[in-house]
Amino acid sequence: MGITPDTKDWTWVLERSCGECGFDPTAQGLADLPRLVHDTAMTWSQVLARRDVGERPASDVWSPLEYGCHVRDVHVLFAQRLRLMLDEDGPTFANWDQDATAVESDYAGQDAATVAVELIEAAGTVAGIYATVTDETSDRPGLRSNGDRFTVETLGSYHLHDVVHHLHDVGAV
Repeated sequence: MGITPDTKDWTWVLERSCGECGFDPTAQGLADLPRLVHDTAMTWSQVLARRDVGERPASDVWSPLEYGCHVRDVHVLFAQRLRLMLDEDGPTFANWDQDATAVESDYAGQDAATVAVELIEAAGTVAGIYATVTDETSDRPGLRSNGDRFTVETLGSYHLHDVVHHLHDVGAV
């Protein structure tokens, strides 16, 4: 059985806690993102060192390796989107099909040690961009292709939830 694509709209997590992973959008601010992105990357490196990293817990659930690949790519994507928001006035983000990316990039066939390094590097890049955000730029807007509006600050919270939620998915708190 293949992975069922995730079609949920997760933007509600900007307004209330996630009942699955416990993420609370009010528990941290924009200034905390560089540290939290770094800390979660360190936890991901531990996950990617597991002996069973490539094993799926069920045929329709990603393995920790596949989740790690996804999180690496999420960091890259959010760095791109964040740069657009800081450099352009009200950009619209290109659509990203995470499920197609997983298949096209053969997440299951990637080397976990390489993914760990790439994830840490991508996290470092996006954390560095978050560190440059000022009070004057934190409200700069950007739009997803479906019309969802984000500010730099809400994009950061949405991004962090994705990373934290997937740590929960692989049993790493």
